[in-house]
Amino acid sequence: MTELEIHGILVWAVLAISIPTFLYLLYKTAPFGRHYPAAGWGPSISNRTAWIVMELPTVVVFLYVYLCGESAWEVVPLVFLVMWQAHYVHRTLIFPFRLRTRGKRMPIAVAASGVFFNVINAYINARVVSEFATYDISWLSDPRFLVGLAVFLFGMALNLHSDTVLLRLRKPGETGYAIPRGGGFRFVSCPNHLGEILEWAGWALATWSMAGFAFFVFTAANLVPRAYSHHRWYQEKFEDYPADRKAVIPGAF
Repeated sequence: MTELEIHGILVWAVLAISIPTFLYLLYKTAPFGRHYPAAGWGPSISNRTAWIVMELPTVVVFLYVYLCGESAWEVVPLVFLVMWQAHYVHRTLIFPFRLRTRGKRMPIAVAASGVFFNVINAYINARVVSEFATYDISWLSDPRFLVGLAVFLFGMALNLHSDTVLLRLRKPGETGYAIPRGGGFRFVSCPNHLGEILEWAGWALATWSMAGFAFFVFTAANLVPRAYSHHRWYQEKFEDYPADRKAVIPGAF
């Protein structure tokens, strides 16, 4: 079996696990963040440590696999490298240190499953953009790339702004929750999740790859149910929570 065939199997595996992931998370909330603690998940580690360990493969594995590709130093793949690392360097090495979640923890099982997925996902996406796909310089003017890049950048901006709104709800040393307002929160409870979904929708379009599409589908399968769980939590906790807000898709869901 060739590496390309193995790569294809892994891409389809990511697509396949998206379905049970979505269905499971609709009925079972992942036990971290505001939904921790939860019984039956075993030992845990600090939230900050878990985030760093869980996301580190997205930076390190992606970069290593990318640099092994024959097209690694060509212009278009380098653009994809910058897009990917712009998101994940922040998510891995900056975001965890902005958290004001003293005492919060995450089950080791959740962090370990994140590491497992991120290793596979980083491999399939890095390998396709620097080895298996062919992008000449004209791809930078292709409508698929231009629209995909625009969607990616909009999603990233929405994600970062929404995270900042959430982080500023707490003063240093505080651990409570409040209703977030402004920006994307005018329309949905989880614009940070919506932003990340849009990022990887844009990535899938810009790379025009099955690996990118699989990542987008899995991201939506993971974050849409989590956004719905957050939405219900807000509604239950705050009597004055805005009734017209949706969970993650403005005006729809």
